[in-house]
This record gives sequence, C-alpha cells and structure tokens, in this order.
Amino acid sequence: MAPASRGGTKQGGLSSDVATEFVVDTVESMSSPAPAHDTIERIARERFGWESFLPGQSDAIRSAAAGRDTLLVLATGGGKSAVYQVAGAARGGIVVVVSPLIALQADQRASIEAAPDAPDVVAINSSRGAAAVARAWERIDEGGSLYVLLAPEQLADEDNVARLAAQDVSLLVVDEAHCVSSWGHDFRPDYLRLGDVRSALGDPPVLAMTATASKPVRAEIVERLRMQDPDVQVHGVDRPEIRLVVQRHESDDDKRAAVILEARSWTAPGLIYVASRRETEEYAAELTAEGRHVAAYHAGLKVAERRAVQDRWRDGELDVVVATSAFGMGIDRGDVRFVLHAATTESLDAYYQEVGRAGRDGEPATAVLHYRVEDLALRRFFAKRSVDKAALQDLWRAIKRKPGASVRELAEAVDRPARTVSRLLNQLVDAELVDTADGVQPLRTTRADVVVRAVKDAVAARGRIAESRLSMMRAYAEESQCRRRVLLDYFGVDGPEWCGNCDGCERREAAGDAGVASDAAGAGGPRDAGSGVESAPDAPLSVDELVEHREWGPGTVVSVEEDRATIFFESEGYKVVALAALDSKVLRQVSEVRG
Repeated sequence: MAPASRGGTKQGGLSSDVATEFVVDTVESMSSPAPAHDTIERIARERFGWESFLPGQSDAIRSAAAGRDTLLVLATGGGKSAVYQVAGAARGGIVVVVSPLIALQADQRASIEAAPDAPDVVAINSSRGAAAVARAWERIDEGGSLYVLLAPEQLADEDNVARLAAQDVSLLVVDEAHCVSSWGHDFRPDYLRLGDVRSALGDPPVLAMTATASKPVRAEIVERLRMQDPDVQVHGVDRPEIRLVVQRHESDDDKRAAVILEARSWTAPGLIYVASRRETEEYAAELTAEGRHVAAYHAGLKVAERRAVQDRWRDGELDVVVATSAFGMGIDRGDVRFVLHAATTESLDAYYQEVGRAGRDGEPATAVLHYRVEDLALRRFFAKRSVDKAALQDLWRAIKRKPGASVRELAEAVDRPARTVSRLLNQLVDAELVDTADGVQPLRTTRADVVVRAVKDAVAARGRIAESRLSMMRAYAEESQCRRRVLLDYFGVDGPEWCGNCDGCERREAAGDAGVASDAAGAGGPRDAGSGVESAPDAPLSVDELVEHREWGPGTVVSVEEDRATIFFESEGYKVVALAALDSKVLRQVSEVRG
C-alpha cells in the first residue's frame, strides 16, 4: 500500500512505472477462506492510511490472513512490513514478529505507532530497559490484538516462549527469513530453532519474508520453519532501473582511488560498502575532507551513535554513508542514486540485497562492484568456523544425563554462560543431534567424540557451501556478457538474454552487435526460445531439473549455458558441471525417478 511518508520510508507503493518481475507458486488449497480483496483494502485504508497495493502485496496478505503458511520474496523496498501488518490486523490476536536487528524493529514499531488505527505494538530486545520490557510483557499478558517485535535471541529463552504460548498467537512472522538458511547469505544460528519455537507456540501459521532468496535458500526456509503446503511468492527480483557495473583493479590503492572519485563526483545520496570497521572510518574521513556530508557506520559504534547515523540518513542530512554489512536491513531511503562496493560480498544474495537499496523511487541508479580477486581470500577468512571440542563434549554429556533440560539448566550443569550453551546447541541442531521443541532432547545415543565429529562434518559442509557461493560471486564479477542475466539465473527468474543496462550490454552495443537495442527493449520479459540453451527443445538439461552426481549426490539445475550447467548440490553448494559429463555417467538425470 502507499502510506503517508515518514522519514523517506516507504512500506507501500512505488510509482506505477517501476517495472516488476514476479513469479508466483500457488496451490489451490487454503487453511481457511481468504479475506475478500475489499476487506483487505478496507483494513489497509482505515487502519493504516494506505490507498494502493504494490505488486505481490495483496496476494501475500490474503494468503497469510487466511492462515496459510506463506513465503514471500519481495525486492528491497517493496513493502514487506505492510504485508504482515495488514495480515496481522486481519487475523487479530498476538502477532509475533522475529526481526534480527534492533534498528529494523525500531523502524517497524515507529511505522505502526504512526498509523491511524493499527493494533498496539511492543518491542523486546537488548536495547530496551528493564522497565520497558516489563511493560511490554504486561501488555502481552493482557492479550487482544498486538504486534510483538522480538529478536531471535529472545525466543531462545524458554520462559519467553512459554509466556507467549499462553496467549493467542495468531501469526508467526519471520522477517529477513534468509537468516534461517545455512545456504543463505546472512545465516543466524538463533534462527535455526524457530521451527521448535513455532511448535511451542501451538503451530500458528507462518509468514516468512525476505528480499533475496535463491531457490535452494527458499527450500531450506520452508524445511526449517516446517511450513506445510506453503504459498511461495517471488516478486520484484529484477530491478531494471539499476545499472550494474564491475570495475576490476590490480591494486588496493587503485581500487580506493576509484571508489573515492565516484563517491565524490556522482549525484548523491549514495552508499559505500566496505569489509572492515577501520575502512568505514578511513573512507568517511577522506570523503568528508572533500566537502560531502559523510558518516561511517559499523557494529562497533555505540547504540546511540548508530541510531544517530540512521536518523540523519533517513532525514536526508547525509550525502554518503560508508558502512559494513551491518547497515542495511530496515534503513530505508527511496532516492539513493548509487551503491558502491569496495569489497566483494560473500554471495550474490548479499550483494543483490545491498544493491537493492538503490533506486527505490524507480529512478535510474548505479551499482558498482570494485573487484580484486585477492578480496575473495578475506571473505574465506570470515567464513571459517571453529569447533570447541571440549565444550561440545561437556554439553553432550549434560544433555544425556538430563534429557529435556532447559538452556539455563544446561548452562549451570557445564558452568558456561547461557549464550555460549545456546551457540553450541545451534551446532548440535544443525548436525541433527538434538531437538529443542520440548527442552533439549538427544536424537541419538552416541559417544561425545562421535558427536564432535558429526558437528565438524556439519561445519565442513557449511564451509563448502560458503566456498561455492563465493565462486558464484566471482562468476558474476568476471562475467563478460550480460551481468543481470547472471543474477536472474541465480534467483531462478526468467528475463531477457541482454538487459541493456549493464556494462556487459554496453560493451556489446559498443562493439556494434546488431539487435541489442531490440533486446534491451524487452527487458523484464521472458527469454525467447533462441536466447538460452535451457529453452531449446534439444537441450540436455533444463532449469529446475533434478540430477544425481556420482560424487556430490542429488542436485537441482540452476542455469544452463552452451556447454555447462550450474547445479546446486545439497551437500556441496553450487557447482559448474560440463554437459559432457552427462555422457560419462558422472551426472545423470533423475527427474523421472525423484520427481
């Protein structure tokens, strides 16, 4: 819907000329009759002041309001918050909203409080004082229609879950749902146990939302949250108004100079993403010296300092924010004209989500990745995970001694902080060794050293997946053809072979290739039959086909080129496989067997 503006934040409609690609996977059955469209419109208008829907919002609202598990992938700035707010108001009762960042919660809470007649809202997180948290719980205990905004860590506390379960939880909203997936770009261990939390709350319907999720990520979200017959909706992945560019550099000094030049001379406002806290300060200091209004942002700042940067950004007081990935979710502004990456992200999911903060007003914007192959080594370092053998063994013995114990009881038993025990439990859950639906229950009777090996195997598998996502990022950075095509293939969305708004298409046009203008004019439409191998009748593989690799096991075809295919394998992540492998029995098609 299109709400009254607040600090530049849009939770509803963009202008009608914003091109939107969407794919909707629907199933006829619904948990209960969906509310009539005019009922949803009336709630949105009278209770929130919104007059129109964005593409995808109405369908997702009706699905969630009817009590059907719903997974919504909606582009950054596309109005995900409006979906849960209207659906929650239609359902009544307690709407539990899991949000990973305090800034995101604060923004959502403010928008609800500013609405004409929205249900009440409370937030519970580490930034709230004891008195505020106590008042929030008192309001929850009163029942009735209420949004409860929580960080996932709050739901690791059994007492909090039990107190919520005593009320009428009508909808569980998992915002930034990619955090639940080990294949997603921002995996958060505390999200792992949300399936158990759902069970403890009485299995309310789930509305999971994210801005970017490739098909494997979507599949894991559904599995982890135990969604039944979900309505999976994918909208707005293609952002044709954003020009995509990659600049390759041989030295870090050359890269820094290029980033500074662009940030200094291009039309503001803009964002610069860097890899470290130190770099945010260095870039910000250099740009400030040139007269632009610039601020640095990273997780090491005090809460008040971070909030001040967020507020100044929303209020239009800053030309540029130089930030780590900590700046983004919920930090909305419609008129961002450029997003520069001075560091390679760990995945295309992460990159495209950050790029999506440009051009939300539908006007032209530019996203530039400044790329050095050497930068990938830093991402590999960040992705490494260690296993505390002694702590795991102690915890496993405690779990076996007292099945069904709480996190607090286990923390006392092993004499370690509850937060540490919770992190170790996440590793055990990921290795499918424990269940936390009714206290912590072991799923196997095995020795502690075997448990450690199982956890190490799970960590190693996660490392292989992380490496494969980096490989996909490198493939994007080194693409010589249409760069947008790589992104759309990755997210499983149809589109033109040539978009006409990236550096690959510009090189093609400059080389005098005939037909690029007509190809560009079709941006946003499906590929024609001759544009890709996957659509040709004699193609050996097709997108979404199931295959089996002799070494890597089952996989799903993500994209197909002339002589190779990108396939996602459940144990290995993304792999590029030569189509010639089909003839050697290394890779075989199994759609007719498994499908």
